Amino acid sequence: MLLKEVMELLEEQSPLYYACDWDNSGLLAGRSNQDIRKIYIALDASDEAVEEAVLEEADLLLTHHPLIFGGMKRVVAEDFIGRRLMRLIANDVACYAMHTNFDVKGMADLAAAMLGLEETQVLDVTAYTDDTEEGIGRVGRLMAPMTVKECAGFVKAAFSLPEVKVFGKADAVLTTAAVSPGSGKSEIGNAIACGADVLITGDIDHHDGIDAVAKGLCIIDAGHYGLEQIFVGYMKGYLEAHCPDIEIVAQKREFPYWTV
Repeated sequence: MLLKEVMELLEEQSPLYYACDWDNSGLLAGRSNQDIRKIYIALDASDEAVEEAVLEEADLLLTHHPLIFGGMKRVVAEDFIGRRLMRLIANDVACYAMHTNFDVKGMADLAAAMLGLEETQVLDVTAYTDDTEEGIGRVGRLMAPMTVKECAGFVKAAFSLPEVKVFGKADAVLTTAAVSPGSGKSEIGNAIACGADVLITGDIDHHDGIDAVAKGLCIIDAGHYGLEQIFVGYMKGYLEAHCPDIEIVAQKREFPYWTV
């Protein structure tokens, strides 16, 4: 299958027009007529992911986060992004990112389903198509009322996490939850406006956390990687279903940090 055909399938799942203006989703390196026989999927185009894609002899490295995000004026080995790009290009490995377009069409509904949210609506509307609202995150009713402590344990189990960080009283009762995988402190206002009792997200700092609680919103910080790692397994299943002649390899689940 040619790369352009694979791209059509990826963009059928998550159209590029759903990506935010500041984003850099899509093909970042490669040739549209390149023959794709093996795809390596990872959350980030890290040194490890690039090297594993090369060693696997993959033809395409598919990631959620873009390898190239800001502007680049030169591609040199002294720069870590340039080094990764050179390694991929030298081994004829294309690189494609599904970032905020997947956040809108994929990640949001997948995370909400994993949490069993009911009667969901878009948390942060970023696009309109055929009179339908689309956007970042979802908000909905929990399957049953639960305390903050119970909800924290539920999130840990749903996403197979070793720990979560919680802002809010352990015995406070929750009925409505908002979820925004990735970095979600910018969604605190939207979660409050939607009437959510808790926001499940990542990258919440001290001040945003305590301020949210003061405004009546509890926070469960499950980590940026903790929530978004679902991209890898989802896209592996999607591509296996649509590209039976292509070998799909998923990066092993491993947190990019450790604690003492």
